[in-house]
Order: sequence, then C-alpha cells, then structure tokens
Amino acid sequence: MAQAAQIEPSRPLPVAPAEAVRMAVRTTAVDAVGLEERAASLAKRSIKRDAKLWALDLAIRSMDLTTLEGSDTVGKIVAICAKAVRPNPLDPSIPPVAAVCLYPQLVPVALEQLEGTGVNVASVAGGFPSGLGPLGARLQEIRDVAATGAHEIDIVLNRSLFLGGRYAQAFEELVAAREAAGAAHLKVILETGELGSYDRVRQASMLAMAAGADFIKTSTGKIGTNATLPVALCMLEAARDFHRETGRPIGIKVAGGVRAAKQAIQYLVLVHETLGADWMTPDRFRIGASSLLNDVLMQIEKERTGRYAGPDYFTID
Repeated sequence: MAQAAQIEPSRPLPVAPAEAVRMAVRTTAVDAVGLEERAASLAKRSIKRDAKLWALDLAIRSMDLTTLEGSDTVGKIVAICAKAVRPNPLDPSIPPVAAVCLYPQLVPVALEQLEGTGVNVASVAGGFPSGLGPLGARLQEIRDVAATGAHEIDIVLNRSLFLGGRYAQAFEELVAAREAAGAAHLKVILETGELGSYDRVRQASMLAMAAGADFIKTSTGKIGTNATLPVALCMLEAARDFHRETGRPIGIKVAGGVRAAKQAIQYLVLVHETLGADWMTPDRFRIGASSLLNDVLMQIEKERTGRYAGPDYFTID
C-alpha cells in the first residue's frame, strides 16, 4: 500500500514583520451583517442527490478524526486508527479520512498503526490549548513532535499577544513555530471564540498566513464557542484575499462542534462559493471532528438505500 501522504507545505517565505503587521492592521472592517446574511443564505442552498453523495465522500476524505482527551489510551488510538482507515469495515467504497489528530505522546502509536495507509498523523503542540507558557518550551514541543515523525502539527495563536496589540511579537512566535515544525504541515488555530469580532478574526487570519501557516483553523474545541458558519466564511474570505495578494494558497480547517453531516455540507458549500473548486480537496480543506464521521456514514446509507442505518450499526471509535 502507499505510504502515508506527505503533504508538502507551501513553504512561503515568511512576510517581514512590518509587512505582516501592516497586512493585519490595515484589513478593512468586516461587514458583520452582510457576512452573516451570506453565510445563512449559502447554508440554505440545496444540492442534488449525486452532488450530496460526492460532498459526503469529500467530507470523510477531508476529516481529521480527533481525540484530545486526558483519558486517551493506546487502545483507543488503535481503535480510532482502524476506523480512520476503514470507516465502515463492511463497505470498502467508503474512503479513509485525511488524518488522525491526537496528543504528542500518542503519535508513535498512530504512526505505527497508520503506516502505509495514506492516512496522516496530526498532533497538537506548542502549549495546546492555551498557546501560552514559555516560548522555548512551546517551540521545543513542536520540534519534538516533528522529530517523532508527525505529518501535521496543530498549534494555537498566542491570543494574549494578539489581543494586547503586540502583533509583531505574535507574528515572530508563529514564524519560529513554522521553523520548528520543519517538514511537517503547520496549522495555526485562531481560537475564534475568544477573538471577539469578525474584524479580529480577519486580522488574526492575515497574521497567521503571513507568518507561513499552511492552514488556519477555527478552534481547539476546548471552549464553549467553536466553529460557526460566519466565522468560517470570514476566514475563507481572508484566505481568498491573501491568495490574490500573494499568490499563496492557504488551507482552512473548521473544528469544534461540527457533529452533523448537514453542517459538513454547509461548510463545503461555503468553501466552493468563496474559494472555488481548487479548495475542494483535503490538501486545502479539513474538518476536525470526533463524532461527525458516524453521522456522515448514516447519511450516505440513507442516500443510497432510502433508509437510515441505526447509530449502533457503526463502531463508536
């Protein structure tokens, strides 16, 4: 079987600090009413059966199957890796997910289980979920995870610096994290539920992209407010504008609270209508989820047969 897909980072040279701060600070104010109305309108868009089956298939292929609990065990990781490769053991037509996302200590277990499957191993690092703590320790954790062999690393923006207006320092931390990640794909979590406004979401998006992030991600899933359609649209529009200005394609990951197939399809519609067909791929769009997969499997069964399979039909892990 093929080796795990090594996603090559876009490797943009980080924008100079002064330019990065300029890109963040000069962003035009977001029309909140217009943004929310557009997100709501796109969310209501209906799609035909064949397109829905395609979207459900893409949702699985774009999924980071995630477990980030203090109670995670080796046995749980083994089970999740098996589900990542064969989401429905009785149906080989169902594709594997994009990646399994977990804590650093369990990366070696996942790498062993997923070797040769095409499913990547993603690890949180850098002081997840707060993004605080001594910078040296945070960077060393990123280096350690990269050295272990993780294909992707999810870190968190230092909101303390960002919300305090210390944009240059926040940018420099992200640049250092990008360097520490080495060949691994770097996703920067904005924790949008703590940023307070769409203007801040756009500014943080621009700063992270200018620092060399391969993906920008909505949330850690560890606070009360996670991904929402308007926030995701705000980030998608920032990625669109950044691509137009720099030529660098940046991926988007939505995470936290995405539990239903209907939600996944709504996000896919937003991606298609904002960034186009080139972003309709796991290389540029991801959904971080722990409980979404089974609902997508049930929806596929319903579309194919006209009836729902009960939740007990599919494995939990």
